Amino acid sequence: MAKWGEGDPRWIVEERPDATNVNNWHWTEKNASQWSKDRFQELLHGFEIQDKIGKVIFDEIEKVEGEASANNRKAKLIFFYEWALTLKWKGTLTGFDDGVEGSVIIPNLSDENTIDEVVVDVTTTSNTPAGSALKEMIRTRGSDKIREQLAKYIKSLQEDFTQGMILPKKEAVMKVSEAVKKPAETGVKLPSSNSSLDMKKLNIATKIDTKTYKYVQSFKCPPTELYNVLTQPELLRAFTNSQVESDVKVGGKFSLFGGQISGEYLELVSNKKISQKWRSKSWPEGHHSIVTFVLNDKGDATELSLVQKGVPTSEFEKTSEGWQRYYWESIKRTFGFGSFLL
Repeated sequence: MAKWGEGDPRWIVEERPDATNVNNWHWTEKNASQWSKDRFQELLHGFEIQDKIGKVIFDEIEKVEGEASANNRKAKLIFFYEWALTLKWKGTLTGFDDGVEGSVIIPNLSDENTIDEVVVDVTTTSNTPAGSALKEMIRTRGSDKIREQLAKYIKSLQEDFTQGMILPKKEAVMKVSEAVKKPAETGVKLPSSNSSLDMKKLNIATKIDTKTYKYVQSFKCPPTELYNVLTQPELLRAFTNSQVESDVKVGGKFSLFGGQISGEYLELVSNKKISQKWRSKSWPEGHHSIVTFVLNDKGDATELSLVQKGVPTSEFEKTSEGWQRYYWESIKRTFGFGSFLL
């Protein structure tokens, strides 16, 4: 095995503190088969379909055959899954007391098929008008609801199951230990102790002129990965290359760049929204802005919308430059999300 710094760099196993996959180059695989079976139980066992014709409940998953895995290659996630499912159902027709039973067979839930191409075959053990009516209800309107549940499985496989599979690049990992000793520069020059005192005096009972910063950016990653990058301490350290604190809960405090940026979490909606009370150390004493990140899943990318209300006008240009340089460009460089400006 080649040592770091020798041979073809594409195949070198780099020596790094966490001994993990370097720059996400090498193929890593995570078996999702048992996780998938558990997820099918959550989504399908006890699932009900009801309309004016009658009511059906899936009370047993009789067969789950297949496999699934998630793979990381060069910071790109690739998914393989192929399943054949058999579900048992019981139902009653509206206005009738007699129960009806049957099965739903799903033979081709696979990464090679779109969710609309998934076959839903319905059978019943009751050769009666009630059995035929419920069978037809499941075959038509019920099939779409079953596919919706299966789509939830695919989405959670791609987002929830894969958390932590894409790792920070080597440069970020190696810089963190140095950064915690020496706070990184944020591009905003801090006032001297005297000027800080002057700042406090000048802003007593003085209204601060502010502006609103808005920005939209897309990242080639699922919302869950971008949400974690913006909140989890170890990932914040990776792209800021600095000392970080982050207590991820409503009312929890955060601090970046060795205290240059600080604030408090106001609202957290997992993988969708982050709202913060946010300030730069160079701002007038006690003044905070409100920062809101909204994450929208676009299928092949996550659209991030940022609105920051209350930025001091005198600090607006430095603040917007700081977002671009120390957040968006650094996140792209560190995690390889391949962002592009909309």
